[in-house]
Amino acid sequence: MGALGSGLRGRHAIVTGGSSGIGLALVRRLAGLGAKVSVIALDDEGLARLKADPPPGVHEVHVVGADVGDREQAQGVMVSCIERHGECDVLVTCAGVVLPGYFQDLPDAEFEREMRINYFGTLWVVRAVVPSMMERRTGSIVMISSFAALLGVFGMGAYGPTKFAIHGLAETLRSELRPHGVHVACVFPTDVDTPMLAAEVPLHPPEQDAMQGKIKPMPPEIVVDAILDGISHRRSRIFPGRLNASRARLLASAPALTSRFLDQAVAKAAKERRT
Repeated sequence: MGALGSGLRGRHAIVTGGSSGIGLALVRRLAGLGAKVSVIALDDEGLARLKADPPPGVHEVHVVGADVGDREQAQGVMVSCIERHGECDVLVTCAGVVLPGYFQDLPDAEFEREMRINYFGTLWVVRAVVPSMMERRTGSIVMISSFAALLGVFGMGAYGPTKFAIHGLAETLRSELRPHGVHVACVFPTDVDTPMLAAEVPLHPPEQDAMQGKIKPMPPEIVVDAILDGISHRRSRIFPGRLNASRARLLASAPALTSRFLDQAVAKAAKERRT
């Protein structure tokens, strides 16, 4: 497809969670590249703003409200998007929720909510596009996971497992769909400067902040650039940001050393919290 989205003009791209954060930044970029864009998001204030003020000069954005964690809703809106713009060429799953906190303090319902939206909200829309992509022997499926799918992050007992699940789904589908000409990628961002992060950070246990260190949140546009580059070059694992791939390699090559360093940071923060 060329670099950073060339070749997307006239293609149908579906973005879940496209009314805020990474999803909204991606919708704006795709629309500017001339893609036919379908946006699926919760029917809330963010979606209402997008409907009222779509990307400037763009007429091919189809905006629909749905809870993608609900299988019937997800399948219904996917049919609506395909009826509007034709078969899906690119699917990017950005919908997600998070509530940090100590594992023992999080309610049971939160574990169910995050798995339903983050994982099943990815699964249902992916299942809706796979048969057509296989038949046409083309298409890209890009799933937003997290760096928290590569290591256990303190305070992310409900969120982390959902991102590990997305990582596992992407790895499995990459293997299954590659012989059929379908590109599958998983994206592993660290913190991204989005409204979701702004709502999340005040709820972090101090041990979580110590573990995550001083990593500055990246703008969502950095993630968008990485996604478009990943689609263009059919990468299966996408690490936005200049240092993320290096961090992932260090984690893979020296897991015990990484765990020891992080455990020391957590222990220090826990001691300070108790004093």
